[in-house]
Amino acid sequence: MDWSARLDKQMADYLPDVNLLKEEPMAKHTSFRVGGPAKRMAFPEKREQLVLLLSMAEECGARPLVIGNGTNLLAPDEGLDRLVIETGGLSRLDFGEEPDSLVAESGVSLARLADFACKQGLKGLEFAHGIPGTVGGGVCMNAGAYGGELKQVVTGVSALFPEDGVKFLTGEELAFGYRRSFLTEHPEAVVLYAAFRLSPGEPEAIRETMRDLLARRKASQPLEQPSAGSTFKRPEGHFAGTLIDRCGLKGRAVGGAQVSEKHAGFVINRGGATCADIKELIRQVREIVLEKTGVRLEPEVKFVS
Repeated sequence: MDWSARLDKQMADYLPDVNLLKEEPMAKHTSFRVGGPAKRMAFPEKREQLVLLLSMAEECGARPLVIGNGTNLLAPDEGLDRLVIETGGLSRLDFGEEPDSLVAESGVSLARLADFACKQGLKGLEFAHGIPGTVGGGVCMNAGAYGGELKQVVTGVSALFPEDGVKFLTGEELAFGYRRSFLTEHPEAVVLYAAFRLSPGEPEAIRETMRDLLARRKASQPLEQPSAGSTFKRPEGHFAGTLIDRCGLKGRAVGGAQVSEKHAGFVINRGGATCADIKELIRQVREIVLEKTGVRLEPEVKFVS
């Protein structure tokens, strides 16, 4: 009996209310819209279900992959022999115990979090309104835009560590850096929820800032086409998009993958792209930029296997 059959039986016995799909296309769950079938995909709606699922995965010999909106992932064309756990159902969002604080589960979208804060007259998350990810992925990689980063507002995170159980890490313990945190160094950890400290503000002024940032994003980024956002991390002293543009790579394509003509920092799926197309285009861009500028671009996109 392979791991999937063992998992099916355990879930039928202990988690019958959790939706479990077989051979579910990853293309339906990633913003690139590429990726073959995941052998099993589960959709917990409570933290306790997520914790039990991860325990079951270990017992059954499955390799779990926990995802949010799949906005920073590139999944392989051949699919995944894994249990993919999609956290969108972990969507509780409420006030924290401290003044001007919020607590959000890992599946809450950053857009919803920012919108909720705005309605409560709390500022500090305006930059996050246009970021397409979720709280879980956002705190792991210290998501940011337009001068704002989650490290400025996150006071702590509750995460499950396979060997140590559930631990609460303070903002200081999270050791946030540019597109990294303590959690990126410990990919086995799974975020359950995060706490945020904001500051009072006028809802309409907050909303206007959010509108302005979203308009800037729409004007400069190819939001109308599937992508994983910025394909590369910002190299020290440079901007990835500027380097790629100067190397004459705007519009370069491999199959259905293309360097966006609107913003060279984005690789897009212009239609029918495969994972192989995107990986090859990323490889070519990195090679040419290194050859012409001496700058080594590091992907911000996470390749899963």
